[in-house]
Amino acid sequence: MRYRNWLVLGLALGGAALASPASAANGHYVPGVEGLNGAMVPPPGLYYRGYLARYEIDSLRDGGGDAAPGRNRGEVTALVNRLVWITDRQVLGADYGVEAILPVVDTSLRFGGVGLDDGDSGLGDLFLSPLVLGWHGERWDAVFAAGQWLDTGDHAADRPASPGKGFDSTMLTLGGAWRLDEARRWTVSALSRYETHGRQSDTGVTPGDSLVVEWGLGHRLASGLTLGLVGYDAWQLEDDSGAAPGDKAEQHAIGVEAGVFWPALGLGLNAALYHEYDNRAAPQGDLLRLTLTQAF
Repeated sequence: MRYRNWLVLGLALGGAALASPASAANGHYVPGVEGLNGAMVPPPGLYYRGYLARYEIDSLRDGGGDAAPGRNRGEVTALVNRLVWITDRQVLGADYGVEAILPVVDTSLRFGGVGLDDGDSGLGDLFLSPLVLGWHGERWDAVFAAGQWLDTGDHAADRPASPGKGFDSTMLTLGGAWRLDEARRWTVSALSRYETHGRQSDTGVTPGDSLVVEWGLGHRLASGLTLGLVGYDAWQLEDDSGAAPGDKAEQHAIGVEAGVFWPALGLGLNAALYHEYDNRAAPQGDLLRLTLTQAF
């Protein structure tokens, strides 16, 4: 019964943990897309970043972390398009920039154990940020940003695979990176995203605030190849407003990443694989992420 109750609550939120199963806890932001370099703002210029993510769901987890009975599988494939402009102006000693993010999502859910079979694809919700600040020291970097996820994607409360969430979210970003040696080959980094959500118009439910922390430990080889250990942790911090009390969602993952950047071309490629190991009130699975960065 607890699995059925959890599923009904998720559907009431348009699938807070189901509509975009690769999303953080109950928010918009997808954990694991930044990895080793997430806390590093590039120098002034115009940049495109394309993230291709594939999330393979192998189980549903209740609030205690136990798997729901039966066969519950699903896939989410997303191409996330991000445009970043770092200006030559400074604010509070930091490089100032703006950014926009638009995901394209394809979702297939086959949760036979709880009687759900749904699929959909389309444009997800648009993110706009008028404030990106990047600080740079001799052996450290820091970032602060603020922006808004807009309710622009298609959403239906009875379609958990809908590409949109059905509500707005304000997202604050804070992160930093530290080079552990003078040669700047070893780097440790952490990036946090805090989301506060608006009311979902077709259900009257306001999801509780959520937090994502991505972390990484990387080493750059003499060849220019960077290898590292990465992970993410995501929590729903508050109960949903306007819905019956339920378990708060969590996601926890660890993985590996490899990347290379060619300065002469202004081109970078990264790949990461994450394994989720202790999710609560959410799907659980593995995330493969490929990232292309192009400086113009």
